[in-house]
Parts: sequence; C-alpha cells; structure tokens
Amino acid sequence: MQVTQRVLIAADKFKGSLTAVEVAERVTAGLRRVVPGADVEALPVADGGDGTVAAAVAAGFERHERKVAGPLGQEVTAAFALRGDTAVVEMAEASGLQRLPRGVFAPLTASTYGSGELLRAALDAGARTIVFGVGGSATTDGGAGMLSALGARFLDADGEPVPPGGGGLADLARADLSGLDPRLSAVDLVLASDVDNPLTGPTGAPAVYGPQKGASPDDVDLLDAALAHFAKVLEAEAGPRAAECAVAPGAGAAGGIGYGALLLGARFRPGIEVMLDVLGFAAALERASLVITGEGSLDEQTLHGKAPAGVAAAARAAGREVVAVCGRLALPPEALGRAGIRRAYPLTEIEPDVVKCIAEAGPILERVAEQIARDFLC
Repeated sequence: MQVTQRVLIAADKFKGSLTAVEVAERVTAGLRRVVPGADVEALPVADGGDGTVAAAVAAGFERHERKVAGPLGQEVTAAFALRGDTAVVEMAEASGLQRLPRGVFAPLTASTYGSGELLRAALDAGARTIVFGVGGSATTDGGAGMLSALGARFLDADGEPVPPGGGGLADLARADLSGLDPRLSAVDLVLASDVDNPLTGPTGAPAVYGPQKGASPDDVDLLDAALAHFAKVLEAEAGPRAAECAVAPGAGAAGGIGYGALLLGARFRPGIEVMLDVLGFAAALERASLVITGEGSLDEQTLHGKAPAGVAAAARAAGREVVAVCGRLALPPEALGRAGIRRAYPLTEIEPDVVKCIAEAGPILERVAEQIARDFLC
C-alpha cells in the first residue's frame, strides 16, 4: 500500500458535536488507520463565526483572555487571538448565543458591549490589523453596545444613556461619537462575515435573523424600527456616511454589529476569504494534492460563503481535488460539483440515526475518514 497524496484537512466545526480542531484530529486518525504513513496536514478553518479564534490559535496565533460583559451584562471570560500585530477578534466570544443561559433569549436587551471591550483589548495588545469575525450573535443592537465600549455615547431626550440592546435604541435622541478611541483611526479593521445583509428592511438583521434569537413578530417590527431610527440619529452626528453604511453589504451581520464596524471604517470581506488569508491556507494548499473540507451540515447555506465553499473554491482554482465530510448532506452531486467538491461523505451514510450521529460524531467521523483513505489514498 503506497501513499500517493499529501492530504490537507481544512474543515470547519460540526456545530454541537465537534470543534474544527477535533474534526481534523478524527479525520487524521481515520486516514492513518487505513494508511499508517499518510502525509496529513491539519488547518482548522472558520468563516468568522463562532470557532474563529480557536482556528486562529490552531494556526499559531496566541490566545489572550479577558473578562468582559456578556450579552446580558454578566461577566464572562472571552478570548481573542494575536500574532505579531494582527489580532483575530470573534464577537461570539463575548456576545454570542452560547453566552446566554440555556433556553434564555433576550432579543430586545442583549448587548454587544463585551465585543467592544474585546476590540479595545486587542488595541491594548498592540494590534494594528484586527480581523473582526462576526456571527452567532445573541444581539440585535446595531453595534451600539460595541461602540459604547469604545467611547461612543447614546443618549435619550433627558441626556441619559439609553438602555442596552436594540429595543433601547427606540428612545435614542442624540449620539456622540467624539469620545471614540482614537487608536481606531490607525487600525486596519476587517469585518469578516458570511452574510451581506443590510441593517434593516425585509432582508435586514431583525427580519432575517431576529427569530433565531427569540424575537417574536412584534419584536422584529420593534427592532427594525429602532435600528432604522438609530441609523437616522447617527446620520445627524456622522453625516451621510451613516446612511450609506446602513445599506452596505454586511451592515446586518450579527444583529447589525456589522453596521457599527462599518461606521468605524471597517472593510467588509467574506469571512472565509479573510480567514484563509490569515491562517496561511495558500501555502498549505501548495503542499497538498487532496483537500478534505467540511462542516456539520452541507446544504444551500454552505454555498453562500460558508467555510467549505471557500476552501473548495480556492482549492479548485489551484487544481487540487476536494472531498468533504459532514454530519448531514442536503446537496445533490451536481451542486457539490459546481462548488468544486468531488464527493461528500456524510456521517448519516454510516449511521442513519441523526441523534446518534450527533452524540457519537467523533468515532463515526473516523470511520468516514477510513473510507476516504480507501477511496483516495490506496
């Protein structure tokens, strides 16, 4: 038996089952069970959402932890990653759904203040480039909390700070951005997201993503109106650019925190493209002849900026063969082919019971990897 390929594992997490690092470990174990001398390189990836800092740390960044405010104001320990003067900040670390108590949602009051604290911590650590990965948020506050943590003030008609969360923005009378941290003007801030929604409207943050965060139809209407009002008040403070940012791609990302980042001068880029650059994917791809990517569910969403689609597109452009692993496959072979994926290997092919697949994802994934080794490495 002879190894004819060098394998690069560049997969995202299987949400709720395995981290991206664990996916790489399990796939490696399965490949080497069939081909003990398999030449394997692991580069866990992420698209800007939860798991982005972990992927950066796995690629050699240093993990830095800070105490910051969670989405409900409670203290949480959150991390960012740093290598040289480049930081990777993941808003979900501070303001993500996973920071809420199980079964609790707070669509009107959850705040991104802790995300602003993380950005400030990255500045304190000497970052000159900040990749700001947004996704998986518990919040719909347009980034108001984040901006407050960075020195902005949002006041009601009595001159008092408005309550936290998107709902409180309905009472906003005046915005003051004069106290924003001056270091922000000297930083290259990159907004990394897999969605390009505007701030408000039928495809805006409240309408599309609010229900995922527990928002009722009435809550969605309230939040949409509050964020539109927020943008209008900011236009009075910051000029026409505030209105332009509200309709720009990415403004609606992560409950509108994209809007706040764009106001700070951030450049919007698809999250997976940014992360592949940051993680050194191009160099790893040069060394590979077979690429294994994947995520928990390969479906229509995958094709719109998710990690496996980005990995496959880059690999195909470099003439590399790509296969994918996943928990669940909901794409036909022709869609996979158009995405640059030759074949997908779902866990459900081995274990049809979805509950069992989630509970025993690691061992089942190793068996899937064994099959890939038999198909491609032998």
